[in-house]
Amino acid sequence: MPLEVLTMGRVGVDVYPLQTGVGLAEVTSFGKYLGGSPTNVAVAAARYGHSSAVITKTGRDPFGDYVRTALEGYGVDSRFVGTSDIAPTPVTFCEIFPPDNFPLYFYRLPSAPDLDIHPGELDLDAVRDARVFWVTGTGLSEEPSRSATLAALAHRAKSGTTVFDLDWRPAFWKDAASRHPDQARTYYAEALSHTTVAVGNLDECEVATGERDPYAAAKALLAAGVELAVVKQGPKGVLAVARDGSATAIPPVPVDVVNGLGAGDAFGGALCHGLLSGWDIRRTLAFANAAGAIVAGRLACSDAMPTEAEVEAKLHPATPAPTAPDSLDDPQREV
Repeated sequence: MPLEVLTMGRVGVDVYPLQTGVGLAEVTSFGKYLGGSPTNVAVAAARYGHSSAVITKTGRDPFGDYVRTALEGYGVDSRFVGTSDIAPTPVTFCEIFPPDNFPLYFYRLPSAPDLDIHPGELDLDAVRDARVFWVTGTGLSEEPSRSATLAALAHRAKSGTTVFDLDWRPAFWKDAASRHPDQARTYYAEALSHTTVAVGNLDECEVATGERDPYAAAKALLAAGVELAVVKQGPKGVLAVARDGSATAIPPVPVDVVNGLGAGDAFGGALCHGLLSGWDIRRTLAFANAAGAIVAGRLACSDAMPTEAEVEAKLHPATPAPTAPDSLDDPQREV
């Protein structure tokens, strides 16, 4: 049967400190977790009961074995996880300084196995048949991944829902010329021409379109060919603009942040769930916002992905017994 969610791109092992508020030099204990943005999106989709898989590669090492075991444990199909000899499986460390400082240290140089995906290795039937196909900007950062990503998008030809997570990480672009946003924008434009949904924060939207104002960026993404532009604005919530010009703005969900690094991936997996469920855009965005907030309040990324019941409980907390007539007004129900 065709997959419901098929993602493509980065995978690795996240090594997160179990102490917060101190730098890596002082940390004495760590937790090991499955990582990589599109991988986390596939995990989140599986948590909602969808069949999912990720197209990626690991190194030929024990961490590569761990990736496959972890994926299977989360219910994510690992058949498209290849092996590359160009580098070990990437490892990512972070420091945790809540609520808004989470420095990342990527050990994936001079390259990474997930960037060693060749066009000829793709199962193009699986790519075309998946109900949701998800790619990221990191996949465009170097060859052969760039050609493979664009070939997959071109073959899919906007069948089903095709999501482009703008995912701008300049450190992954080895070529100094292509690392400049003006140069990278060329590759982003080609990817957007094959995309139905674009998702990015303000920095990423500016790289893709040259526009930083949320509405201007959304309109530029629509002009590039997408049907739905989703602009994440952090503490200002999220904006979505559809091809028909309708705009939906959703405020953020309050949360005591523990580690904000997985919130975007949780948002992505929940966005896929809403699109697959046929929800309207307001319900989909509210659900995705709440999923992101839940994960921001937890330590890990993949391990932290919530169930649908958890997200609904976040959106609609139990109303306490009324003590006055107006106590039934629950502002959280408007999120």
